[in-house]
Amino acid sequence: MASDSQVKSQVKTQASQGNLKYVSLVTLTVQNAALILWMRYVRTRDVDEMFISATAVMLAELSKCVIALLIILYQERSVSKWLDHLYQNLILNPMDNVKVSVPAFVYVMQNNLQFLAVSNLDAATYQVSYQLKILTTALFSVGMLNRRLGALQWIALVILMCGVALVQLQSSTSKGSDGKESKHQNALVGMIAVITSCLMSGFAGVYFEKILKGSPQSVWLRNVQLGFLGTIMGLITLFVKDGKEVSESGFFKGYDWAVWLAIMLSSAGGLLVAVVVKYADNILKGFATSAAIILSCIISIYFFNFQLSIQFVGGATLVMISVYMYGRFPYVAPAVTEASSNA
Repeated sequence: MASDSQVKSQVKTQASQGNLKYVSLVTLTVQNAALILWMRYVRTRDVDEMFISATAVMLAELSKCVIALLIILYQERSVSKWLDHLYQNLILNPMDNVKVSVPAFVYVMQNNLQFLAVSNLDAATYQVSYQLKILTTALFSVGMLNRRLGALQWIALVILMCGVALVQLQSSTSKGSDGKESKHQNALVGMIAVITSCLMSGFAGVYFEKILKGSPQSVWLRNVQLGFLGTIMGLITLFVKDGKEVSESGFFKGYDWAVWLAIMLSSAGGLLVAVVVKYADNILKGFATSAAIILSCIISIYFFNFQLSIQFVGGATLVMISVYMYGRFPYVAPAVTEASSNA
């Protein structure tokens, strides 16, 4: 029998994990809403010089790599052990880095598309539309991981598509965030960017999950690889796409505290997801997503003059219902009866 001290220790451990689960979910909710709202703000505000979005993507990847390195250093408790851990897993295993380079490249492209999307869509519209990543992730999971979905999950995906379509109906007939048509905002471009970003998110997420499940490396080491390779690929993308502008105006053109905050919010998102995956289930993540949508809508109304419509409210409601249904009713394999097993 377990002693009283062991029982108390187990109770404390379960309580701390439960607290960490809800703290991480609340943090992820706030981060999801804050990131999109802040990205929208820094891309649509009236400034003398607009920053080059590709530089922000590259710096976000670099920040993610540095933070993950520091977390591993904390876990190893020694610089020599830390260096040996990195050497054994990164330097002596080059083919593993090649595998991780695939999602790293896709994530860099996806993050660049996110800046394009929020430059052309209201924050609330983007937040709802981006939930299409649930559909793309589900389809890639079925195709790449042979995962099976329950009947209610397929229904949830249909509801999700209907909800996003309703929201886009509002977007295509609405004015800019300042209440009048913006000559710099194109809802069609924004929606194409969202759909492409969702496709990339679904593929990269499932591919990354397949790598994680097939190797002993920790999620933090994987984030080091993603961040490092993403930084290199982000730098290449930057000079291919905006090399002339960078050479003429400088890498940090248009930077101020607001841009740096957007970068920090972006890099924190990937690390928060790693914590939530470890401590939370799909139902709670669904609630966090719904809360982020509601929070984005409320703040957009007060700070971006966002105007709610029947289409948007109906579409957002359908999306939140679908997110809850998808996490609440997973596929359950039929029980094997004793008679069938002896047949």
